[in-house]
Order: sequence, then C-alpha cells, then structure tokens
Amino acid sequence: MGKTSVWNDYGEELERRLRLKTYPIAFKLLKNEKDIPDGSQRPFKDLGHRLALCQAFQLSRREGASLTMLSEDMWCHEPVLAYGLMEPLRFWFEGHTRYPRDVSTLEAGTHFVQDFPRLEVGKYIGVASAPLNNATFDPDLVIIYCDSSQLSLLLLGREWKDGYDLKHSLSSHAACVYGVVPVVLDEGYQVAVPCRGDHYAAVAGDDEMIFTVHKNKLDDLMTGLREVEKTGSKLPQGYKIRPGYPQSDAYEEVSKMMGLR
Repeated sequence: MGKTSVWNDYGEELERRLRLKTYPIAFKLLKNEKDIPDGSQRPFKDLGHRLALCQAFQLSRREGASLTMLSEDMWCHEPVLAYGLMEPLRFWFEGHTRYPRDVSTLEAGTHFVQDFPRLEVGKYIGVASAPLNNATFDPDLVIIYCDSSQLSLLLLGREWKDGYDLKHSLSSHAACVYGVVPVVLDEGYQVAVPCRGDHYAAVAGDDEMIFTVHKNKLDDLMTGLREVEKTGSKLPQGYKIRPGYPQSDAYEEVSKMMGLR
C-alpha cells in the first residue's frame, strides 16, 4: 500500500471517529510546478477568478475540490507573504494593514507584523489542498475544522503519547497562516480561530475551530484517538447534568485527598 493510501484511510477514520461535518484537508506546500497534483484545479487559470486561501479550503472541505493556489491565484495577501511566495512590502512592515481599522496606533500595527509567522521567501511557489480521504498526494499537514467537542477529543488524542499540553499563541487574523506556518516550522500541532475572512468570505461556522497536525505526528494522533476511545473518550457521547457523576479511580483518589469527597 502506498503512503497516499494510508493518508486516505486516515481521512476516512478521522471523519468516522470525530463525526466531522466536513472533510479533513490534505495540505501540501509546492516547491515547483512539477509538485502540482494531477487533476488539481488552478482558480485563476481554470475557474477564471482568484480565491482567498480560506475559500479554497472551504471548497476542499465542503465540496471535495482539489485545488492548487500559486500567487496569481490568491485574492488575499496574507498567505502569499506568510508562505514566502513574494517579498513583503515596506507598507506592510509599517503596520498599515492593521492600523487604523484594527489597532490603536501604527506602532501596534507593526507588533502584528512582528508576531506574524512566515516561511522563507522563495522556497515555495504555492500550495495544494484536497480532501484527505481521496487526495492524490502525500500532505505536509492535515487541517481539520471541528467544533469544541471534536477539538477536545483531538487534543486528548494528541496528549496520549506524552501528556504535554499544547502551547501556542492565538490570533484573530489569518487562520490560514496561524493554523499552518507554525506546524510547518515545528512539525507539531496547532489550534487556530477562524478569522474574519474565514467567517465572512468562506462560511466557516460560528461553532468551528481549526486543528492542524503535521504529517510526522499523524500516526501518533491516530494511535492516541484509538487508545482514549478504550476508556470512553469518543463520539457520539451522551450528555446530562448529573450531580455526583462517576469519575475515574485516579480522579476519585485525588478528590478524596483534597477533601472533595
């Protein structure tokens, strides 16, 4: 079985385990045009218009589209700069894209720029996205739009191997950047909040968050999800307000030690 088939199987398993409303997204950074997946559509060339990257993600996760986005396909500048597809402008470095709309001063706008995660300029020419369950390429990472219950289960699966919390920063901007670039750089995991573009232009739901996992961690995540299911952490799950509900033996022991029983 080829590696792509393994990713496809993981896509189907994630959909089943998490009861996802939309497909997990296979995401790949492209170094040259030879990396463009077979059958992948180019918005500007094939569809006659540009798209914001969050809109491409929307089409991949909701409609099953396989899309390739080079700089000429991009409607929004933020992923173009974050993925190093073009050199940033001085105007951007000076904070003008944030001030005066979003922050109190131009200096505050530059603080956004300082925190903005970016990849090396010129290393990549674009990105590809497709549903993980039928992607024809091996992804660099997987992007999952999920609700809080699904996110909690994903984090439980992530923590199963070593128990460490996920440490990262959140932003109100550029979910396609904050959910991707840190994972590329540290080969780990990330949680991001759908940004205004994702909500207003790409119909992200008010109940959705974004969970991203690097390809090198996906085996660990899947193992974790399978293991925590054995102790009852799974979906669907029944809900009720129940005083004095039963907890695990270890939780009960600690609570007794603390005088909570």
